[in-house]
Amino acid sequence: MQRPLWGSTSSKNPAYKDVIYIEEVIGPDTVNTIPPQTIEAFLDHGVVARTVDQDLDAAREVMQKLETYGISLEDVTNKLQADGVKSFSDSFDALDQVIQEKRDIMLAEMGDRQSAEIGEYQGKVESRLTQLQEAGFAGKLWNLDDSLWQDDPSVREKIANRLGWLPVVEEMTKQVPELQAFADELKQDGFKFAVVLGMGGSSLAPDVLRHTFGSAQGYPELRVLDTTDSAAIHAVEREVDLEHTLFIVSSKSGTTVEPNSLYAYFWDRVASVRGERVGESFIAITDPGTKMANEAYSKNFRRVFENRADIGGRYSALSYFGLVPAAIIGVDLEALLGRAQEAARACGPDAPAADNPGLWLGAVIGELTQAGRNKLTLIASPGIGTYGYWVEQLIAESTGKEGAGVLPVEGEALGGPEVYGDDRLFVHLSLGSSDDQKIAAKLDALVAAGHPVVRLKLAGPLDLGGEFLRWEIATAVAGAVLGINPFDEPNVQESKDNTMRLLETYQREGALPEPEPTLSDGELSLYGVQGANLSDALASVLSRADEGDYVAFMIYTQMTPEVDEAMQDVRIQARDALRTATTLGYGPRFLHSTGQFHKGGPQVGVFVQVTADDALDLEIPGSPYTFNTLKRAQALGDFEALAGRGLPSVRVHVWGDLVSGLLTLRSLVQDAVSATR
Repeated sequence: MQRPLWGSTSSKNPAYKDVIYIEEVIGPDTVNTIPPQTIEAFLDHGVVARTVDQDLDAAREVMQKLETYGISLEDVTNKLQADGVKSFSDSFDALDQVIQEKRDIMLAEMGDRQSAEIGEYQGKVESRLTQLQEAGFAGKLWNLDDSLWQDDPSVREKIANRLGWLPVVEEMTKQVPELQAFADELKQDGFKFAVVLGMGGSSLAPDVLRHTFGSAQGYPELRVLDTTDSAAIHAVEREVDLEHTLFIVSSKSGTTVEPNSLYAYFWDRVASVRGERVGESFIAITDPGTKMANEAYSKNFRRVFENRADIGGRYSALSYFGLVPAAIIGVDLEALLGRAQEAARACGPDAPAADNPGLWLGAVIGELTQAGRNKLTLIASPGIGTYGYWVEQLIAESTGKEGAGVLPVEGEALGGPEVYGDDRLFVHLSLGSSDDQKIAAKLDALVAAGHPVVRLKLAGPLDLGGEFLRWEIATAVAGAVLGINPFDEPNVQESKDNTMRLLETYQREGALPEPEPTLSDGELSLYGVQGANLSDALASVLSRADEGDYVAFMIYTQMTPEVDEAMQDVRIQARDALRTATTLGYGPRFLHSTGQFHKGGPQVGVFVQVTADDALDLEIPGSPYTFNTLKRAQALGDFEALAGRGLPSVRVHVWGDLVSGLLTLRSLVQDAVSATR
């Protein structure tokens, strides 16, 4: 049944009763829209009676008489209809224009701050964007359509359980008041420090945020421990006040060996000063129902934050894994997530692919990778310098598989055009600082030499909220372009299995199966290579790096400024002489990032592992092995995985003073690469 609806029921003529248009049209199967003041008048003095269909003959007589006075009811109703429709249409058009203007502004906030100088590859990228548009990629992505990457139903089911990072921004926005209240609670309870105990995706976003924003006034200082190096662990323990430190056990699966070992160590240490109140110093971030969640509840942790289970670690920056530590140090979550919401709108299902910042960047990365520009060299403004850590894991672990992938090159100082081969894509994240202007000038020279360059401008550090989401979308798009499932990590487990097997050997025999060095001289020993001397032996490995390959330096020591400076010098010497991309990773952190690419990506890597004597070793409570034994097993297991594939690999062991040994290594590498080219 179609029901008549009476509108404009307020009385405009003061000579009329104020409820005339209510009392006279009451009846069954009708709708009356009543403005507030008329409702109040009717409640005060209106009469309820069935009136709409009373005395219809008299009503018809009135209508007929209108014609005798020259009033055409048909003309009146036609005019009212035309005027009424126009009024509503004009209002809707005005609303639509406002929405369009706001949308244009939102798109401009990201879209107008991105540009690409990619020369001969422009046509391929535009063609790809057209394909993505015609396929409705953005709409399917936001509808969590797992068919975008795979046809195999069993694989699609696994992908479907990894897409929670798309709706999580909206969900976490609603949690901001709770997270801020929790941070205020910690302040009131006197916490001065907070330490993330994590690995991979659960630790890298917090590390980026602490380096970028520091701690707001009165909020705890944050440290991030994603290592099994005893010296690094001990250094953090000395920096904090255990009685006033919150420990954040951060593990998606709840079974990862590194955070669990760190948790066991610091639980024991805090218990020695807080006794039965030790649980008040711990919180957990994990998936629902994990072993760690159960442990946290049983031991009365201060809080347990159960994250969406359908978010992979490297896509978890805007979930509890990234935002709980951010809240604790006083980051403006509302603003950070506001930028993420802006990115979600700009990258949304209605944005044309060519204007969609996530699809656009993913198309650039995917198409240039297929064209051989598969070394994505990231240059971040010093104000957000550590953002590359996070991008490195996201891209390397997501795309480095099935013999393909994009190698992220992070932290490699920018050089002149002459030191690069034809395998680079440069991406600059700029805050517009004076340092960025100098970087831009160097990039201009690279563009002039024919290298493709992408420039992304940020209005400020809080724009990282939007960049987290943009790069997640871009990585998912690049995976689709390359025909890769960007949500699994099939080769990460291999090194874990090797590590556990070596630790089992240690438990049986009391020692790890350490091989004998093949060459030693003074403070350095080499494993897995032969040569007349150390420089000659290193040259035999590095010489196998051709243009288009890469050299990975993997160091299992404490990460200090002195160590990092020496190793950065080493990688630049190799880059400049060999014209190959270089990466530098600290173990075991890199095992959860570039480690996947090393084994699953294109087999064009040359690998230099660095280990050293440990002056300090720490026990892991409840474990038959120490931290340094665990670290050594991880190094040996990973080296075994690389050598087992026949990849060019050498292990360099430093005896005695680490920095001195690395300076010696720097000189040897300089000699080796000079002889190679």
